[in-house]
Amino acid sequence: MKTKRPRYERETLRLQDNHGWTSREGCKIFVADRGAVRFDYPRTWVVRGDSDSIKFRDRRWPNDNCVIAMSYMRIPPIDWTGLPLAALLQTAIQGGTRTIDAWDPPVHARRFDMELAWQQGHFIDPGEKRPALTRLCIARRRTVQALLTMDFWAVDLARFSPVWDLVLETLELDEHYTDPTTGPRIM
Repeated sequence: MKTKRPRYERETLRLQDNHGWTSREGCKIFVADRGAVRFDYPRTWVVRGDSDSIKFRDRRWPNDNCVIAMSYMRIPPIDWTGLPLAALLQTAIQGGTRTIDAWDPPVHARRFDMELAWQQGHFIDPGEKRPALTRLCIARRRTVQALLTMDFWAVDLARFSPVWDLVLETLELDEHYTDPTTGPRIM
Protein backbone atom coordinates (compact mmCIF):
# COMPACT_ATOMS: atom_id res chain seq x y z
CA MET A 1 0.00 0.00 0.00
CA LYS A 2 1.38 3.36 -0.98
CA THR A 3 1.40 5.94 1.81
CA LYS A 4 0.33 9.48 1.10
CA ARG A 5 3.10 12.02 1.67
CA PRO A 6 2.44 15.49 3.02
CA ARG A 7 2.14 18.18 0.40
CA TYR A 8 3.51 21.61 1.09
CA GLU A 9 2.37 24.54 -0.95
CA ARG A 10 4.33 27.75 -0.94
CA GLU A 11 2.30 30.91 -1.04
CA THR A 12 3.76 34.39 -0.94
CA LEU A 13 1.33 37.12 0.07
CA ARG A 14 1.71 40.88 -0.28
CA LEU A 15 1.42 42.45 3.15
CA GLN A 16 -0.98 45.29 3.76
CA ASP A 17 0.59 48.67 4.51
CA ASN A 18 -0.52 48.57 8.14
CA HIS A 19 0.47 44.96 8.86
CA GLY A 20 1.55 43.89 12.35
CA TRP A 21 4.43 41.58 11.43
CA THR A 22 7.87 42.35 12.85
CA SER A 23 11.10 40.40 12.69
CA ARG A 24 14.57 40.81 14.04
CA GLU A 25 17.07 42.86 12.05
CA GLY A 26 18.36 40.96 9.02
CA CYS A 27 15.62 38.34 9.22
CA LYS A 28 12.54 37.15 7.41
CA ILE A 29 9.47 35.62 9.02
CA PHE A 30 8.30 32.10 8.29
CA VAL A 31 4.63 31.37 8.99
CA ALA A 32 3.01 28.00 8.33
CA ASP A 33 -0.71 27.35 8.17
CA ARG A 34 -1.91 30.80 9.30
CA GLY A 35 0.17 30.70 12.46
CA ALA A 36 0.47 27.03 13.39
CA VAL A 37 4.23 27.63 13.35
CA ARG A 38 6.07 30.96 13.15
CA PHE A 39 9.73 31.95 13.55
CA ASP A 40 12.42 34.27 12.20
CA TYR A 41 15.25 33.04 9.99
CA PRO A 42 18.18 34.84 8.31
CA ARG A 43 17.21 36.95 5.30
CA THR A 44 19.91 35.32 3.15
CA TRP A 45 18.53 31.80 3.59
CA VAL A 46 16.26 30.03 1.09
CA VAL A 47 13.15 28.00 1.90
CA ARG A 48 12.06 24.87 0.05
CA GLY A 49 9.51 22.19 0.82
CA ASP A 50 10.10 18.53 0.18
CA SER A 51 8.14 15.35 0.81
CA ASP A 52 8.32 15.46 4.61
CA SER A 53 9.36 18.93 5.80
CA ILE A 54 10.19 22.53 5.02
CA LYS A 55 13.94 23.07 4.62
CA PHE A 56 15.89 26.28 5.29
CA ARG A 57 19.38 26.61 3.78
CA ASP A 58 22.04 29.31 3.80
CA ARG A 59 22.39 30.13 0.11
CA ARG A 60 25.76 31.82 0.70
CA TRP A 61 27.33 28.46 1.53
CA PRO A 62 27.60 25.78 -1.15
CA ASN A 63 27.09 22.09 -0.58
CA ASP A 64 24.47 22.37 2.17
CA ASN A 65 26.82 23.31 5.01
CA CYS A 66 23.75 23.84 7.17
CA VAL A 67 20.14 22.84 6.83
CA ILE A 68 17.20 23.35 9.19
CA ALA A 69 14.12 21.21 8.66
CA MET A 70 10.70 21.91 10.16
CA SER A 71 7.53 19.85 10.24
CA TYR A 72 4.52 19.97 12.50
CA MET A 73 1.29 18.21 13.25
CA ARG A 74 -2.01 19.08 14.83
CA ILE A 75 -2.66 17.30 18.11
CA PRO A 76 -5.85 16.95 20.14
CA PRO A 77 -6.57 19.71 22.69
CA ILE A 78 -5.95 17.58 25.78
CA ASP A 79 -3.63 17.72 28.80
CA TRP A 80 -0.27 16.47 27.50
CA THR A 81 1.57 16.50 30.84
CA GLY A 82 1.38 12.70 30.90
CA LEU A 83 3.56 12.59 27.78
CA PRO A 84 6.55 14.81 28.55
CA LEU A 85 8.60 16.21 25.69
CA ALA A 86 11.74 14.68 27.20
CA ALA A 87 10.28 11.23 26.54
CA LEU A 88 9.30 12.18 22.99
CA LEU A 89 12.77 13.58 22.37
CA GLN A 90 14.42 10.35 23.57
CA THR A 91 12.08 8.28 21.36
CA ALA A 92 12.94 10.44 18.35
CA ILE A 93 16.66 10.14 19.07
CA GLN A 94 16.50 6.37 19.47
CA GLY A 95 14.42 6.02 16.30
CA GLY A 96 16.92 7.89 14.13
CA THR A 97 18.34 6.20 11.06
CA ARG A 98 21.94 7.40 11.35
CA THR A 99 24.54 6.57 13.94
CA ILE A 100 25.17 9.39 16.42
CA ASP A 101 28.38 8.94 18.42
CA ALA A 102 27.39 11.07 21.42
CA TRP A 103 24.51 13.25 22.61
CA ASP A 104 24.93 16.37 24.73
CA PRO A 105 22.57 16.78 27.70
CA PRO A 106 19.04 17.84 26.71
CA VAL A 107 17.89 21.45 27.00
CA HIS A 108 14.37 22.09 28.28
CA ALA A 109 12.55 25.41 28.13
CA ARG A 110 9.08 26.74 28.82
CA ARG A 111 7.70 30.01 27.52
CA PHE A 112 4.29 30.71 28.95
CA ASP A 113 2.24 27.71 27.76
CA MET A 114 4.73 26.50 25.13
CA GLU A 115 7.32 23.90 26.03
CA LEU A 116 10.29 22.67 24.09
CA ALA A 117 13.13 20.22 24.46
CA TRP A 118 16.18 19.85 22.27
CA GLN A 119 19.43 17.96 22.13
CA GLN A 120 22.65 18.08 20.10
CA GLY A 121 24.35 14.99 18.70
CA HIS A 122 27.89 14.47 17.38
CA PHE A 123 28.72 12.16 14.49
CA ILE A 124 31.13 11.57 11.62
CA ASP A 125 29.45 12.16 8.27
CA PRO A 126 29.78 8.84 6.38
CA GLY A 127 30.16 10.49 2.97
CA GLU A 128 32.48 13.36 3.85
CA LYS A 129 34.29 11.57 6.71
CA ARG A 130 34.30 14.71 8.84
CA PRO A 131 32.73 15.72 12.18
CA ALA A 132 29.18 16.98 12.02
CA LEU A 133 26.50 18.03 14.48
CA THR A 134 22.78 17.48 14.51
CA ARG A 135 20.19 19.19 16.66
CA LEU A 136 16.69 17.91 17.29
CA CYS A 137 13.92 19.94 18.92
CA ILE A 138 10.34 19.05 19.77
CA ALA A 139 8.07 21.93 20.75
CA ARG A 140 4.42 21.81 21.80
CA ARG A 141 1.67 24.32 22.51
CA ARG A 142 -2.06 23.65 22.74
CA THR A 143 -2.94 21.87 19.47
CA VAL A 144 0.38 22.03 17.60
CA GLN A 145 3.53 19.98 17.98
CA ALA A 146 6.58 20.89 15.88
CA LEU A 147 9.78 19.05 15.06
CA LEU A 148 12.85 21.06 14.10
CA THR A 149 16.21 19.63 13.12
CA MET A 150 19.49 21.26 12.17
CA ASP A 151 22.54 19.61 10.61
CA PHE A 152 25.90 21.32 10.10
CA TRP A 153 29.65 20.74 10.20
CA ALA A 154 31.26 20.84 13.63
CA VAL A 155 33.77 23.48 12.47
CA ASP A 156 30.81 25.81 11.78
CA LEU A 157 29.39 25.66 15.32
CA ALA A 158 30.12 29.34 16.05
CA ARG A 159 28.56 30.40 12.75
CA PHE A 160 25.34 28.38 12.86
CA SER A 161 24.56 28.05 16.57
CA PRO A 162 23.21 31.66 16.63
CA VAL A 163 20.80 30.72 13.82
CA TRP A 164 19.43 27.85 15.92
CA ASP A 165 19.09 30.23 18.88
CA LEU A 166 17.24 32.73 16.67
CA VAL A 167 14.76 30.13 15.44
CA LEU A 168 14.03 28.82 18.94
CA GLU A 169 13.84 32.28 20.55
CA THR A 170 11.31 33.49 17.97
CA LEU A 171 9.38 30.22 17.68
CA GLU A 172 5.63 30.55 18.22
CA LEU A 173 3.09 27.76 17.92
CA ASP A 174 -0.68 27.64 17.58
CA GLU A 175 -1.36 31.33 16.98
CA HIS A 176 -4.16 31.77 14.48
CA TYR A 177 -4.06 34.73 12.09
CA THR A 178 -7.33 35.16 10.23
CA ASP A 179 -5.68 37.42 7.66
CA PRO A 180 -1.98 36.67 7.20
CA THR A 181 -1.52 39.87 5.18
CA THR A 182 -2.17 41.93 8.33
CA GLY A 183 -0.49 39.62 10.84
CA PRO A 184 -0.75 39.93 14.61
CA ARG A 185 -2.82 42.75 16.06
CA ILE A 186 -2.84 44.28 19.50
CA MET A 187 -6.40 44.98 20.54
